[in-house]
Amino acid sequence: MSLLASLPIGDIIELVLGLALGGVVTGLLAGVFGVGGGAVIVPVLAVLFDHLGVPDEIQMQLAVGTSLAIIIPTSIRSFRAHAARGSVDRPALRAWLLPVTLGAVSGAVVAAFVSSDALKLVFALFGLGMSANLLFGRDDWRLSEDLPGWRSTSIWGFCIALLSALIGIGGGALGALFLKLHNRPIHVAIGTSSGLGALIAVPGAIGYAVAGLPHLAQLPPLSIGYVSLIGFALMAPISVLVAPLGVRLAHGLSKRRLTVAFGLFLALVAVRFIYDLAT
Repeated sequence: MSLLASLPIGDIIELVLGLALGGVVTGLLAGVFGVGGGAVIVPVLAVLFDHLGVPDEIQMQLAVGTSLAIIIPTSIRSFRAHAARGSVDRPALRAWLLPVTLGAVSGAVVAAFVSSDALKLVFALFGLGMSANLLFGRDDWRLSEDLPGWRSTSIWGFCIALLSALIGIGGGALGALFLKLHNRPIHVAIGTSSGLGALIAVPGAIGYAVAGLPHLAQLPPLSIGYVSLIGFALMAPISVLVAPLGVRLAHGLSKRRLTVAFGLFLALVAVRFIYDLAT
């Protein structure tokens, strides 16, 4: 009997509602912050997969791989909406094309050989760092008045993609931070970084699918390696539909309260993962 079929009806309803709510939040974050929503998807999926009885040693790999698959349509929808408003720096995005793709593949390869706890620790450290930046960072902080040279920009793109593939995010938050520190306007930084999502998520999701093939017996039904088709089918359509609403919020409202809320959420998730590792 499959893991899903063995769950009581109440638990199945809870699973569906959790995935649906995660899809709504994912879509909003994709539009507002130019992120794929992985910072929300990964902890939600980790809890849900634990509820399904997925073994501890592969929970994070499955959550990260599924998150990357969900990010693909969400990030494309968000990018197209930002591009329609003229808030995309296309030369910067073209400079990142190859290094970001290579970084995403490298991240998926590394994840195949590290433990689930190691991925939790990386995610927790990322969450704490981004939370601190969101809560205490200033919009006028600058490293330079323009982007660095092609080599430096490529190295940063590779590193952003590598980390993003390890923790299941679209790279938008890191990309936007990099662009803001190099004097790109906030809406251009967000719009351009939304384009990183597909560049990272497509090769990353394929890598996780391949890496998980030897573990099919331990995975939930309808999984292709470390990608759950159930999670993808429930969360992806909702997040795609909601993403344009997030874009309208980003262009029509002050984001300070949303930024603080997102920062607090990341801090809580990081503390939760650290607590799990310590107990």
